[in-house]
Amino acid sequence: MAFQTCGMSLLCKVTLLFLFSLCALGEGRYKGFRKFDQVQAAGRRAAFEEQWFTQKLDHFNGADVREWKQRYFVNEAFYKPDGPVFLMIGGEGPANPAWMQDGTWLTYAKKLGALCLMLEHRFYGKSHPTADLSTDNLRFLSSRQALADLAHFRTVVAEARGLTKRKWVAFGGSYPGSLAAWFRLKYPHLVHASVATSAPVHAAVNFPEYLEVVWRSLASEDTECPLLVKKASDTLLERLKDPQTYDNITKDFNLCSKLQLQTEMDSAYLLETLAGSFMDVVQYNQDNREFEGAVGTNITIKVLCGVMGDASLGEPYARYAAVARLMMDTFSMKCVDANYTNYLRDMTNTSWDGPAAGGGRQWVYQTCTEFGFYQSTDSPNQPFGGFPLPYHVKQCADFYNVSAETLAEAVAQTNEYYGGYDIRTTRIVFPNGSIDPWHALGITQDITPDLPAVFIKGTAHCANMYPARSQDPLQLGLARDHIFVLLQLWLKQ
Repeated sequence: MAFQTCGMSLLCKVTLLFLFSLCALGEGRYKGFRKFDQVQAAGRRAAFEEQWFTQKLDHFNGADVREWKQRYFVNEAFYKPDGPVFLMIGGEGPANPAWMQDGTWLTYAKKLGALCLMLEHRFYGKSHPTADLSTDNLRFLSSRQALADLAHFRTVVAEARGLTKRKWVAFGGSYPGSLAAWFRLKYPHLVHASVATSAPVHAAVNFPEYLEVVWRSLASEDTECPLLVKKASDTLLERLKDPQTYDNITKDFNLCSKLQLQTEMDSAYLLETLAGSFMDVVQYNQDNREFEGAVGTNITIKVLCGVMGDASLGEPYARYAAVARLMMDTFSMKCVDANYTNYLRDMTNTSWDGPAAGGGRQWVYQTCTEFGFYQSTDSPNQPFGGFPLPYHVKQCADFYNVSAETLAEAVAQTNEYYGGYDIRTTRIVFPNGSIDPWHALGITQDITPDLPAVFIKGTAHCANMYPARSQDPLQLGLARDHIFVLLQLWLKQ
C-alpha cells in the first residue's frame, strides 16, 4: 500500500506512501524508517505553484451540497495544441511537486506534447475535505470518492481549458496505480488509457504473500540471507517469552522505553517494527527516489544481507540488532519507539495536526474499510514471526471500531466492484517489478492484448516511474521504452 508517515517509531508512521510522493504502500503497516511525509525535494516546490479545485464532499449524495478545495499542479512546458493530457494521480501521502519536474512520465510528455496535471488525493497532503479526521468524517475517504474526484476534475478542467477533444491518459504508482486502472475501468468516456504501475488491484484481508516475496528477494542476493534473518527473528521470539531478557532487548535495539509486554499487541508491534526495515528496503530496493528528496535510498538488499552475513558481529540475533542500528543512524533516530500504546494514541488522534495526520490514520482506515492488505506472518515460507492476521485486524477495531466481519465484507465488495485480477476493459498497461512484494496482488501476465503486463525482473516498487539513470538495469530501460510504444499506439486509436 503502502506503502508511511511519521510518528517517532523505528518504522516511524510514515506517510509513504506513503508516499511523500506518488508511490508508497507500506500499506497496512504505516510505520517505517522513512519520513516521506516530511520529505520535500529542495527548491522544487517553487517551480510549480499549487492550485485549488472545488470538489463536492460526497459525490454520491445529490442532497449534500458541501464543498472543499483540492490541491493540484500543472506543467505546460511540453504541451502542444494537438497533444494528449497526462493526469498523475496522487495517493496516500502529500502530492510531491518534484514529480512535475522529473520522472518517466515527463519524458513521455516531452515526446508526445502532453499537458501534465497532478491531482492530490482527498484527505492527504493539503487536501482537507473535513474539519478533522474523526471516524465519522473518514467515511468520505474511499477509492470510489477519489475516482469521482478525478472524474469531476477531468470534466471541468477539460471544459475550462478546451481539452474535451484531447485524449487523457492516467498515471499512478502503487495505490494510485490501482486508481489509474480503475479510472479507466469506471470512467472509460473520460480517460483514454492508463499506466497502472505496481498496482495491487486485488484486495485481500490477509496478505502473507508479501513476506514470501521478501524471502525470495533476499535470497536473490544471498540464499543464506533469509535463513539468517529467520534465525534472528526466531531467537528474538524466544527471548520475548522470558521477562528477564527484556532489559537486554531494550538495550540491543535501543528502545525508547523499557520493554514491557502487557498484551500480545505489544510484542507483535515490536516484532513488526523491527521486521519493517527489511520489508521497506526490499520494497524500494535500488530505486531512484533521490530525485524527490528521499533519504536512505543507498540502503539496499545487498547492504542488509551484508550485515546479516557478517559473522564478526556475532550470532544472527546480534546482526539483526545491527541492522536496526544502521537504519536508526541513517534516518537520524535516537531510539526505537516500539510501544503499541503510543502507536494507538497517535493513530486515534483526529486532529489535522496529529502525529498520524500525514497519512497514517487515513491510509489504515482505507485498509480497514476497503483493501485489507495485511502483511501477516501466517505463511511458513517467510522469515519473520509474531505479527499474525489477528494483530492487524484488531487495529481496525482499536482505531475505528471496525469489526473483523465488517472488514471482510468490505474487501469482498471492493473486488466485486472493481473485478480484482479479472479486470475487463482496454488500454491499461500494468508494470510490476519482481523484487517488489506488491506484485503478488497485481497483474503480472497479459490479460488481453489491450491489457498487457510488463513484468520487470530484478526491479522493485514503481521503478519504471522514476527518472532514468546510467546504472539502471537493461530490462528497466526496455520496460520504459515498451510502455512508451504502447502509449503511442493507443493515442492513435
